[in-house]
Amino acid sequence: MRNIVLLEPEVNEAYDPLRSLIYAWDCIRVPIIVPLLRIAVYICIAMSIMLFIERVYMAIVIVFVKCLGKKRYTKYQLDSIKEDLEKNKNYPMLLVQIPMFNEKEVYKLSIGAVCGLSWPSDRLIVQVLDDSTNEVLRALVELECRKWIEKGVNVKYETRNNRNGYKAGALREGLKKHYVEDCEFVVIFDADFQPEEDFLWRTIPYLLENPELALVQARWKFVNADECLMTRLQEMSLDYHFTVEQEVGSSTCSFFGFNGTAGVWRIRALHDAGGWKDRTTVEDMDLAVRASLKGWKFLFVGDLAVKNELPSTFKAYRYQQHRWSCGPANLFRKMFKEIIVCERVSIWKKWHVIYAFFFVRKIIAHWVTFFFYCIIIPATILVPEVHLPRPLAIYLPAGITILNAASTLRSMHLLVFWILFENVMSLHRSKAAIIGLLEANRVNEWVVTEKLGNTMKQKYNARASKRSRSRIRERIHILELIVGMYLLHCAIYNMLFGHNHFFIYLLLQAGAFFIIGVGYVGTFVPN
Repeated sequence: MRNIVLLEPEVNEAYDPLRSLIYAWDCIRVPIIVPLLRIAVYICIAMSIMLFIERVYMAIVIVFVKCLGKKRYTKYQLDSIKEDLEKNKNYPMLLVQIPMFNEKEVYKLSIGAVCGLSWPSDRLIVQVLDDSTNEVLRALVELECRKWIEKGVNVKYETRNNRNGYKAGALREGLKKHYVEDCEFVVIFDADFQPEEDFLWRTIPYLLENPELALVQARWKFVNADECLMTRLQEMSLDYHFTVEQEVGSSTCSFFGFNGTAGVWRIRALHDAGGWKDRTTVEDMDLAVRASLKGWKFLFVGDLAVKNELPSTFKAYRYQQHRWSCGPANLFRKMFKEIIVCERVSIWKKWHVIYAFFFVRKIIAHWVTFFFYCIIIPATILVPEVHLPRPLAIYLPAGITILNAASTLRSMHLLVFWILFENVMSLHRSKAAIIGLLEANRVNEWVVTEKLGNTMKQKYNARASKRSRSRIRERIHILELIVGMYLLHCAIYNMLFGHNHFFIYLLLQAGAFFIIGVGYVGTFVPN
């Protein structure tokens, strides 16, 4: 009995979970973790440098373009083309397509704005492509179309019995209608877009002047940018996309990604490129790349803005970002070889499409933001044997951030919030990019971005607020909470054993992951 009593403490001490965990960590840290972490650091530094060089290059180009007034669309004599068109009365036949799916809150806004476009009524066809599954809503959309028909607008209301191909399928079926045969150009507006009356007069003349031009793309203007903090941060990211990325692509290579809306296509170029394909969730980008490989040129008109709506609920924004990140990566996988072997475009344009457009902007940018800033750099705190140079850990990301945020000066005071929010969203974008490259199970997931229209202008009663609070379980996001716990652990470790103040950033970033992890971001609306 005495021996048994004496052995008990030794057994308990030998199998102490905490000591076992510490011993296991000490055994694997130096021989395994340190070499792997060093390799990861070198890879992430290389990707950061690639991203930084790309941002600096675009900054130089955009400064040159704006300071010297060398924007491509300014070289066209738009006014003289318009005068000649009005004088000869030789108006081309235009088709305007509005694809929609259960757009209860915005269908009136978009149909009304498009039907109010200035163009001879006998030379304009408005095609409403309604894939709605709600029969009541279908009836309302059709009624709205009839109202405009009675006012003299040539509106065609088209429906399908299925959603094959989603938006691409609807646009493809719309172009097959017999009344489209005489149309020379097609204009596309998503259901929440509200073009100004003179939109056609500020886009069509460019296509008439240059037969090599396939696409004229306008920029977006956000009507609900001030709705909440999340929409303000989205505006900062998208302003950079339009002000810099699109402008640089248009000015240097005559190529950029079609945004899927607020653009005018030459129908002949669209068909020459193979038409609409639904093999990815970015059918607009797919069409643009194929048209570019056929030798067609694109033009971005930066001073023409079309009003639209940003997703103001986090659920809608997450689905949108998954589609926007997964689709390009999957398209890159599908078209890489096709771009390489194409003989109709220059080496410079191939390099621009493969390296800058796809690899750096659609893949590297997401991976660097998440893996380097949210995983690797915090891990170096737990593994002090891995040294991280301060310029690469602080100054390089700061430079990239400033170059990105400089496009929205009115929101510069929100820069810290933008950094934290973008780092959180990089988790979803990185995951989506990996899914796209591997063609995993969610690669073709298509969820229409929810639009609220005028809904948020209404004041909800206490019952609605109570119902929103009752849906707290739907707002919990496990991945964000896990990463938040990891960052919090690294922050506490840095506070206790570190010799710098990096824990300040880690605590802020952990807080951002926790806030978004419990769904307290964006607006809340009742079902």
